[in-house]
Amino acid sequence: MKNDRCFVCGPDNNAGLRAVFQRDNQRHLAFGRVCLAEAFQGWRGRVHGGVLAALLDEACIYASLGLGGDPVTADLQVRYLLPVPCDREVTLFGEVVEWRKKLVKAQSRLVLDGQIHAEGQARILLLR
Repeated sequence: MKNDRCFVCGPDNNAGLRAVFQRDNQRHLAFGRVCLAEAFQGWRGRVHGGVLAALLDEACIYASLGLGGDPVTADLQVRYLLPVPCDREVTLFGEVVEWRKKLVKAQSRLVLDGQIHAEGQARILLLR
């Protein structure tokens, strides 16, 4: 269930992040990595917060893909803990923490050098 033009994970989007995710559908987990180039800079060598939010959102979506339906984000809360420098590979983790019919609660984190730099919590709707 891949969208090749997706800004976050699409391999055919030259302006996108091209993040690569893997999923564990049995445990409703996602894992990804991406190197964030200077093109995604916000302020003085740091990745823009909106880009980080998009990555956290995508990790939540990927974690929910095995639940059936097409997942779409209803809302997303982000906590920025540490700045993320450009041109560094970051690791993303997503997991479903609750699921009731068409509503999923998921959380995600962005890790660099073993430290959590940002966290996300999302409510996701499963469209049928």
